[in-house]
Amino acid sequence: MSKVLEHYHYLHEIPELGFQEFKTSAYIADQLEKAGLKVTRNINQTTGIVAEIDSGVPGPVLALRADMDALGHIIDGVACARHTCGHDGHSSVVLTAALAMVEGGALDDVEMIFGFHLRPLEECVVGQATPAVLYSACSTLEATIKGAPAHAARPHLGVNALDAAVQAVNAVNVIHLSPGLNWSVKATRFLCDAGVTNSVPDEARVVWDLRSQENAPMEELKEKVTQAIQHSVAALGATAQVAVLKEMPAAEIHDEATAVIRAAITEVLGAEGLLEAKTTPGSEDFFFYPVKRPHVKAGFWGLGTNLTPGLHHPDMRFDLNALEIGVNIFKSCVKRVLG
Repeated sequence: MSKVLEHYHYLHEIPELGFQEFKTSAYIADQLEKAGLKVTRNINQTTGIVAEIDSGVPGPVLALRADMDALGHIIDGVACARHTCGHDGHSSVVLTAALAMVEGGALDDVEMIFGFHLRPLEECVVGQATPAVLYSACSTLEATIKGAPAHAARPHLGVNALDAAVQAVNAVNVIHLSPGLNWSVKATRFLCDAGVTNSVPDEARVVWDLRSQENAPMEELKEKVTQAIQHSVAALGATAQVAVLKEMPAAEIHDEATAVIRAAITEVLGAEGLLEAKTTPGSEDFFFYPVKRPHVKAGFWGLGTNLTPGLHHPDMRFDLNALEIGVNIFKSCVKRVLG
């Protein structure tokens, strides 16, 4: 038995938010150095780590990638970090097999890169794995809506930013793209407060989550959402500045990389454990790799772990015994690529 559970239990107890994983990255880097790997810390002045194993023999260069950040939650009114997406499991699996990361030249000579994610129970159970997970593109838009303040007894002297924000939410809700496309848009945050209850608020902020299974429709969706927000609030005399807070591209997976993963899953779990590719409306920052480095053959697979009640749920749980399966699948992938 490998040390995957030992690594997991330690990392699970020190959840840290993205780019704040100081304890997490230090632990992973220390373990890799103890194993004799060449480790570069603070990639691109972040908490990222690259570990290298050089055989000294010319040949293909393979990268294994794991995310290590925890998610932010508000639980019982208290803001906290918690591992509710399985990234502690990802780091444990790749750390146990070996590790690598984009900016700062880390992928310049890499020819193939593999990543993976724990899958929810309804997609994949322990003893099963999917060779490809086709993630959607995701964009997060925030509108800052400006009105004009007024006493609540004289609302006609102001422009109610709350009313304008509600109008914007309703306008976005009636957007249409082609029915043949797989997409969604919904408001996920609404902030508005005049500070007192008898004043018309002059500012509101609303955040929308946009999803598209393909990258091209996302551009159309962003344009339509922005227009719907700005035109709807203008009808009430308000204005809106729309900003993109973050974006992730849709999956671009290479057939050759998927073939390697498929063979590895079959070797470890047998033909009965190999599932078809899975399509998900979730997003994954792994796919910046093939976008920023088109020469890299990217493969991304999903591991069955009996994960419930769902990813990002504050009480997310999964079968830890599945992590050893993940280690073995990665080892098989490495052997197939590097011999």
